[in-house]
Amino acid sequence: MKKKKTKTKKKNNSFRKLVAVIAISLSFAATTRVFFTATLSKINYEVEVEKQQIEDQEKTNESLTMIINELASLNKIDEVAQQQGLSYNNNNIRSVGE
Repeated sequence: MKKKKTKTKKKNNSFRKLVAVIAISLSFAATTRVFFTATLSKINYEVEVEKQQIEDQEKTNESLTMIINELASLNKIDEVAQQQGLSYNNNNIRSVGE
C-alpha cells in the first residue's frame, strides 16, 4: 500500500508542477503583452507629436516664404529705395554689349 500512495503523490506533484509552469507561462505572456502594448502606444504617441511639430514648422516656413516674396517684390524695393532717397534714372542704365 505504501507504494500506491507514493505513485499518487508523484502524479499529484507532477500535475501541480505542470499547472504551476502553465500558470507562470501565461502570467509571463500576459505581462509581456501588456509591456509591448504600452511601449507601442508610447511610440505611436511620440510619432504623432513629431508629426504635429512637422506640420507646425511647415506652416511657419510657408508664412516666412510668403513674407520673403512680399518683401522681394519690385513695388516694395521701389518703396524702400525712395525712403532711402534713391531714385530710378533710366539714363544711367547702360547695357554691357554697347
